[in-house]
Amino acid sequence: MAEHFDALETRDPVEREKDFFLRLPGFLKEATAKVKGLSEWLSGHDLSSLTDRAALARLPVLRKPELLERQLARPPFGGFVNPDALNGARAFMSPGPIWEIQGAGADPWQAARAFFAAGARPGDRVHNAFSYHMTPGGFMLDTGARALGCTVFPAGTGNTEMQVEAAAALRPQVFAGTPDFLKILLDRAEREGADLSSFRIGLVSGGALFPSLREEYRNRGITVMQCYATAEFGIIAYEAVGSDGLPLPGMVVNENLLVEIVRPGTDDPVPEGEVGEVVVTCLNPAYPLVRLGTGDLSAVLPGQSPCGRTNTRIKGWMGRADQRTKVKGMFVDPKQIAELLKRHADIERARLVVIRDGATDAMVLHAEAIRGGTPDVGALEASLREITKIGGKVRIAEPGSLPRDGKVIADERDYSD
Repeated sequence: MAEHFDALETRDPVEREKDFFLRLPGFLKEATAKVKGLSEWLSGHDLSSLTDRAALARLPVLRKPELLERQLARPPFGGFVNPDALNGARAFMSPGPIWEIQGAGADPWQAARAFFAAGARPGDRVHNAFSYHMTPGGFMLDTGARALGCTVFPAGTGNTEMQVEAAAALRPQVFAGTPDFLKILLDRAEREGADLSSFRIGLVSGGALFPSLREEYRNRGITVMQCYATAEFGIIAYEAVGSDGLPLPGMVVNENLLVEIVRPGTDDPVPEGEVGEVVVTCLNPAYPLVRLGTGDLSAVLPGQSPCGRTNTRIKGWMGRADQRTKVKGMFVDPKQIAELLKRHADIERARLVVIRDGATDAMVLHAEAIRGGTPDVGALEASLREITKIGGKVRIAEPGSLPRDGKVIADERDYSD
């Protein structure tokens, strides 16, 4: 059985870097001729000089708040999508809202490599529990699995009872979804006497896979691997297994992407091993993005993976450079909490606290009432669900009791357990 998806994964790192920068100037010349927003963003920069990382680092980092502002000013894509790519394509709206486009080809988000590295092979059946609603997550993994030659059941989110019934009938070998939803399915199946023992591989993203949860899956006979993805780029990096079947340290950066780690709030790359913001440049003609700041924190691991893949390794997702926080696979933004406050005049300040409830992400909105105010908890919880698309609890705080530390969203999840 082949150990790697293709020969690109084992190229000499120098050759890979050389190939990327040989392609980049010509790619950008064509892209800026068609993509007005990108042309405006890079105006005044000599694109022909982008022949190495040092030259690339002289370009500004485009961060998501800036991209969002440009999309609001020129809806829906802010001029960053190639108009030629729109016909016959899917468009998506991720929380923010930020608009994205599906690229061309059978595997536009390069998810097949992540499935292969996790152990999936042609002919496997995949239970895909990522959302197919509005955001690209479901389609991202769906197209990658089918490009690999797998059969995909588009389960989506929710409807746990029906998902258990479907998995028991289809007997899938592979689960794709958020880290905690597989446990929900397995626990539900156990209570109902359904047999989900066909699962042997999991490919998860959209949240933290805690070591204790990964070990629990392993004890149930399922090897669960992570991939790091964003709506703009697809699979940025993915885990690989060693000869013992256990996950190797870090995540291998996907092909056709260039990842930099920069000091948060700046455009400057940090030394290898230092934690900073993940910045990505792609060669996607449909959605050409140069030095997009993801807002995620990570660091480069020294050396190459023992699996034989030679691309850069990063430590994986290590938190957020800003307060925008991923909960149950969806981003929650401070602007959404501001919108909630506008709807409820009897709330003066609010702080969203993200915690773990067992193996599941949970949100608690601490809402500080105005003096003399009597907020409606039910109405606040309804607004929180409507605005963030995620359910959460509301606790009313006494006036003046919330910390004045500038935090609107506080991530209090413990990632060490």
